[in-house]
Amino acid sequence: MSLEPDALAVVNQLRELAADPLNRRAIVQDQGCLPGLILFLDHPNPQVVYSALLAVRYLAECRANREKMKGELGMMLSLQNVMQKTTTPGETKLLASEIYEILQSSSSAEADQAEGATSCRRKAQFFLGTTNKRAKTVVLHIDGLDDASRRSLCEEALLKIRGVISFTFQMAVKRCIVRIRSDLKAEALGSAIASTKVMKAQQVVKSEEGDEVMIPFQEDAPVEVEQNTELPEYLPEEESPSQEQDKAVSRVGSKQDGSGWLNTAANFLSRSFYW
Repeated sequence: MSLEPDALAVVNQLRELAADPLNRRAIVQDQGCLPGLILFLDHPNPQVVYSALLAVRYLAECRANREKMKGELGMMLSLQNVMQKTTTPGETKLLASEIYEILQSSSSAEADQAEGATSCRRKAQFFLGTTNKRAKTVVLHIDGLDDASRRSLCEEALLKIRGVISFTFQMAVKRCIVRIRSDLKAEALGSAIASTKVMKAQQVVKSEEGDEVMIPFQEDAPVEVEQNTELPEYLPEEESPSQEQDKAVSRVGSKQDGSGWLNTAANFLSRSFYW
């Protein structure tokens, strides 16, 4: 990169890297990136804070990372500060609360045993073991979710909805697992995906027998939702690493290229902050 990256560019790149499971251990083990993400949680730009939380959320999905993340200087305190700050948007508070609960429960032997016993059948669910009653999880099957550009369209559509806390994609099965406020209807997500004009969503639910059932959303009854205006927009797609096909930053198996940008981000963080 020829130009010095700014904070938003760095945190968005780290978020993209953390989205790849193969990069998560390396990011947490790096001496600069995890402390940098913690400092970003105190950044005055709310988009930087939200994007940093999304990156931390991805890292916390790896169970092997949780103890180190919890013990990292300032991690739990920074999450508490985000939750308690009166100027923090509601969705950001809920996301910080989810992460805090995951890391807090990592030290409980009983929680680990319970999670281990059910991890296979609950792999599709996001934020295992959460007890936050103000939020719920919706699983979407998205027809047309075929590549990174379509995923970016989904991200843009979902981020515009007030009440969406977080989301993660399972591209191989065209799934998106969305964490939303309990008062937000799943139909709002269907309308947002349909607004892309190239994709259509169905909700995935479990029947009484335990089988998955796909429920289509009514196309003739679009749901009006409150737009999310408290957070600035994400970087435009031409600046997104997922669009650069020659740089495997977010593709599975991208350890080598991803670590290269990881070093760039770490160097930037080292120059920008005092540890």
